[in-house]
Amino acid sequence: MEPFIVSALKYRPQQFKDVVGQSAITETLRNAILKNQLPQALLFCGPRGVGKTTCARILAKQINSKDHENIDPDQDFAFNIFELDAASNNSVDDIRSLNDQVRIPPQTGTHKVYIIDEVHMLSTAAFNAFLKTLEEPPMHVIFILATTEKHKIIPTILSRCQIFEFKRITASDTQNYLADLAKEQGITYEDEALHLIAQKADGAMRDALSIFDRMSSFCNQNLTAEAVAENLNILDKGAYLEFTDHLIANNIPDSLIQFDTILQKGIEGHQFVAGLAAHFRDLLVSKNPKTIPLLEISESLQQAYADQATKLSLSYLMDAIDLAHGCELNFKNSNNKRLHVELCIMQLASLHFDGEKKKQLIPTHKLNPTKTNTTVSEPKAEEPKTVSEPVAEVTPVETPKEVIPKPKIKIKSLQPNQLSSMSLSSIKKKKDWEQQQKPTEVLKDLPTETFSEKELLSSWNGYQAMKFEKGDQNIASLLKISKPILVDS
Repeated sequence: MEPFIVSALKYRPQQFKDVVGQSAITETLRNAILKNQLPQALLFCGPRGVGKTTCARILAKQINSKDHENIDPDQDFAFNIFELDAASNNSVDDIRSLNDQVRIPPQTGTHKVYIIDEVHMLSTAAFNAFLKTLEEPPMHVIFILATTEKHKIIPTILSRCQIFEFKRITASDTQNYLADLAKEQGITYEDEALHLIAQKADGAMRDALSIFDRMSSFCNQNLTAEAVAENLNILDKGAYLEFTDHLIANNIPDSLIQFDTILQKGIEGHQFVAGLAAHFRDLLVSKNPKTIPLLEISESLQQAYADQATKLSLSYLMDAIDLAHGCELNFKNSNNKRLHVELCIMQLASLHFDGEKKKQLIPTHKLNPTKTNTTVSEPKAEEPKTVSEPVAEVTPVETPKEVIPKPKIKIKSLQPNQLSSMSLSSIKKKKDWEQQQKPTEVLKDLPTETFSEKELLSSWNGYQAMKFEKGDQNIASLLKISKPILVDS
């Protein structure tokens, strides 16, 4: 039985044409070799697992190869290529030893190539010792520096190198490469399963190949989206599509049940809310056929997203993104995190879907917490009665459509001799009693004829401005954020 070799090593590219997702860099290096315009110091920088060290090794071999286009597998490059790990050889003495070695010409081939990996780990003194050699190296020496943290390299080193910025490999390129490997190994797969692996890798091909090996063992050579999502502890797109169907149907019970099922699978509430906000963003993108390719998902899922997007208005999607994003931001500060997410779910399931908000229901984060009715009414105070604690009861009176409802307000007063200053509750009661002694402002000459919602908002804004001018900033602020809605009764 042959020993197992991980895919990251087994399928490491041996030529520039095999490198995935870095065509601009590989083409530049290939042309520089053919035209003999290769600089003596190069810096490869970028995220992990995108091919920096691999390209450095390919470049080192092609420089000394008889045929620059194709590398001779029988040719021995060991005497001309030197790899140095700067993480463990970062002292001044190591650099001085390197400076002494570069003076010796190559025994075979044309160039000696020094690949210094993780070069940002060199100390400041080692960098300074390396400066002169890097600026004026012998004609037979080429330095290739590789790093994931370019900002840690001193500017004097950067100015002496030709810099190549490696980019993250796109999810589509990673998915296509994994599909070729699966076909080569005889592994059956679903496109969505490979897409989940590519998303989890986050642009690093080495990570994608490691996950691919693990999923192949877990799924027994049959990669399914459900099995991959379960093993990687992530939610697939289908779960969010199903959840959104419950929201569209205003089905709060099924939404909460599905959320509980998600939690039982080990998915964190924060992760679910973040994914839900991203899902609403994807639906917003799917509203226009021109932007659907931005989703980077399979064609079948693109159609599913487009179909669901037709059921939702732009205003709903914007409000849903706002709610989900706000829930995500406040998640860490919440004491009861599950309840925090469930409240967000109930608000999402209570939004209207015809392009306008429901007139009977306003999201709780937009309500004035001190008000239970946003219609303008005329307060009518009755004679106060003496009791031991304050009680406020509001009883709305049903009126015809053209008449504004006038709720009756019963206010029961307190006596100062019944209050104590030894507890917080007594202090609060005393403040309430003092507030009751202030004269109540009664609105007069309220209109009795029919008026429109636009006229109502105009009067509301005028009253808010009056309060602001009188110095009641708190009340004015509450009136500003709590807009009344004219309800037909």
